[in-house]
Amino acid sequence: MPSTLGRLDVQGRISYASYEMSESKRISEARGEFSDLVNRAAYKHERVLLTRHGKAIAAIVPAEDLELLEALEDRADLEAARAALADPQNAELIPWEQVKAELGL
Repeated sequence: MPSTLGRLDVQGRISYASYEMSESKRISEARGEFSDLVNRAAYKHERVLLTRHGKAIAAIVPAEDLELLEALEDRADLEAARAALADPQNAELIPWEQVKAELGL
C-alpha cells in the first residue's frame, strides 16, 4: 500500500513523494537478513516493518525518513514554543526545582 512521505528542504518547505512499505518481517526472520535489509533501506529506499507475534514493533527505514521525522518533530516543538511565548497567560508554569530534577541537575 503506497504511503506519502514529505521531504523538508532548506527553507523548511515540505515536498511529498510516494513510497511503499516493502514488506513485513518477523524479528526471527530479519535477524538472519539484517545486512540485506539495511542495504535495501539505504540504497533502494525500501522500508521493512518488523513484527513480533504479529504485532508491528519497529521498522528499518532509510536515513532520510528518520531525518524528516526529526525535522517535523523539531518544527512541532518550535511551533508549540512560539505559541506558549505568544500567550504567556496560558503557559503552564513548572517550578525550577522540578525542571532541575527532571534534567538531573
